[in-house]
Amino acid sequence: MIYFDNSATTKPDSGALDTYRTVAEQFFGNPSSLHKLGDKAKAVVEQSREQIAELIHAKPNEIYFTSGGTEGDNWIIKGTAMAKRMFGKHIITTTIEHPAVRNTMAQLEDLGFDVTYLPVDSRGFINPDDLKAAMRDDTILVSIMAVNNEVGSIQPLDKVADILQDYPTVHFHVDAVQSVGKGVMDLIRNPRIDFLTFSGHKFHALRGTGFIYAKQGRRIEPLMAGGGQEKDWRSGTENTAGIAAMAKALRLALTDEDKKVAREQAIRKEITEYVESFDHTVIFSKLTPDFAPHILTMAITGVRGETIVHAFENEGVYMSTTSACSSRSGQESSTLAAMNVDGSIAESAFRVSLDEDNTMAEAEQFKQAFKNVYAGFMRMRA
Repeated sequence: MIYFDNSATTKPDSGALDTYRTVAEQFFGNPSSLHKLGDKAKAVVEQSREQIAELIHAKPNEIYFTSGGTEGDNWIIKGTAMAKRMFGKHIITTTIEHPAVRNTMAQLEDLGFDVTYLPVDSRGFINPDDLKAAMRDDTILVSIMAVNNEVGSIQPLDKVADILQDYPTVHFHVDAVQSVGKGVMDLIRNPRIDFLTFSGHKFHALRGTGFIYAKQGRRIEPLMAGGGQEKDWRSGTENTAGIAAMAKALRLALTDEDKKVAREQAIRKEITEYVESFDHTVIFSKLTPDFAPHILTMAITGVRGETIVHAFENEGVYMSTTSACSSRSGQESSTLAAMNVDGSIAESAFRVSLDEDNTMAEAEQFKQAFKNVYAGFMRMRA
């Protein structure tokens, strides 16, 4: 079995699982309880917060724990909208955001907010000049993802940050869910960025864990009322074991990051050049430094992406159509549509997504599987 669906979710790291089990068994007290078991659990949570802050070059009081990327995106965007609505109701985002952002924006539009969606070019990149033109006196938030989850384009956040230097009251949020361990940490730690969203299961932690970075001094309204955990910003009993496991997984993911990135780039290049040698194929993710090393989206024209995914499954290769979150709904790829890819080609798209555990030997197996799958489709077409 070859697992090439790491942008959908990663396999939990064995070390992180060990941490989870140890903490769940030995530090099971409620961190809010006043007795010693509560104190010990609280200490684990705070130690994890300090570790995560150090790893992303932030301060511990700028880290808030969540249940994952969807909650983080919802919280930051809606929380900012509510906190700053007296100053304006204009928000800027892009046409290629994850549904966690896109659908949140749609909800805010229903509440009377005005959202501008920046277009992308045929490679999946925004033009910073479009952002500059879209800025208004009543703009309160700009939300732009770091790495697109469907084609892997790395957005020019440094140029966005330069533009926003002239708008110090406008909050800048970055969905960094696909960024951990992919060689872009320097980009997302730009000091102009006010908020970042992370999801644990994208870097070998457990599902149901995540965190946000909120720059000190920035204010967002809480989404959930309750016991006042996380300094009254995010109520709910802390997932102590999940948080500790996430801190460990983050440390492991960022260890030897350059070597891991180089390995993924080499595998992606091997697969790309092989697929390109076949007729009736299209590659959407380019072999250039402005694309993430772990995402490769392509198409065999004339065959639906879901059919391709199942054909590869029969060969022992697991992957997704362009976005696992939309796969079962049969929705068209929003990113490819924004890139003006013809619908008949976009419906044939499928995504290979790598992590540091994938090998060149697996790439060779994929090539054989591709040859078999492609030949099967060509026989049906003849």
